[in-house]
Amino acid sequence: MNRSYRPRYGVPARSPRQKEKQFEKLRATELYCPKCGRATPVRERLLLVLPEGDKYEYLCVYCGTSLGDKIERGEPKQLVVL
Repeated sequence: MNRSYRPRYGVPARSPRQKEKQFEKLRATELYCPKCGRATPVRERLLLVLPEGDKYEYLCVYCGTSLGDKIERGEPKQLVVL
């Protein structure tokens, strides 16, 4: 018996691109801290403003250790020459 997946009525099917867009602006709430030895809440701090986007750093709320970073890409900025 061949059973294919059918979406429920009223739930639109999503394309693979739409599924990817769900995770474009993912924010971490907890990350593993090697100094504390467990997953801890993190504080997000703006580190740099770059032409390709803003760079953020994740810091442990207990000891302040840097646990990672990310670049959040915004809309491409238009260069206006006068």
